[in-house]
Amino acid sequence: MSTEQASTNFRYTDPERDAVYRAIGERRDMRHFTSDPVAPEVLQRLLIAAHQAPSVGYMQPWRFIRAIDPELRQRIHATVDDERRRTGEALGERHEEFMRLKVEGIRECGELLVVCLTQGREEYVFGRRTMPEMDLASAACAIQNMWLAARAEGLGMGWVSMFDPDELAGVLGLPAGALPVAVLCLGHVPAFYDEPMLAQEGWAERLDLDSLVGVDRWPEGAESSPGAGTS
Repeated sequence: MSTEQASTNFRYTDPERDAVYRAIGERRDMRHFTSDPVAPEVLQRLLIAAHQAPSVGYMQPWRFIRAIDPELRQRIHATVDDERRRTGEALGERHEEFMRLKVEGIRECGELLVVCLTQGREEYVFGRRTMPEMDLASAACAIQNMWLAARAEGLGMGWVSMFDPDELAGVLGLPAGALPVAVLCLGHVPAFYDEPMLAQEGWAERLDLDSLVGVDRWPEGAESSPGAGTS
């Protein structure tokens, strides 16, 4: 059997393949939500998708906290808003431009999830001996799985990273060594953005792919895109 034939045997059908690429292309970092609840069976599918993510050394470092209590949501929002203001101050001349941006939907979204790294991560050496940050990379894969699955379900999701980890850990009562890495706003949306919101707002532009890919050496011509947040 040729390599081409073997590849064809494992290939999805055209509609299935196109759906995967469509979800990737239409995924957005959402900040505008309706208050409609997320169906429990849909939330369960999204959590399963996240839990099926790859992880270095199969450590599965992710833990999820559903923030249901309105008072807890408000405390999470306050923590995020404090950091939003500090970030604005740190941006100098872009302060006012940044402060006009909507950076989260914590109080509006149907579901609020906090993704944390579990305690005891130092015990996992496989794949982390020289790169201990791979626990965070693994958790990011779980978040991306959920993000794509949410888009396929017609739900929006936004990744909020503006918070002091120690402060949020205290708000959530995390065990020693556990670390919050993402606040995820999940829920129904009035519409999906045609393009990443930060691009729509003129905050930054998507870099040209050709400038980011090098052959046998570092790609030349790539420039960092200043900005904040995910897209």
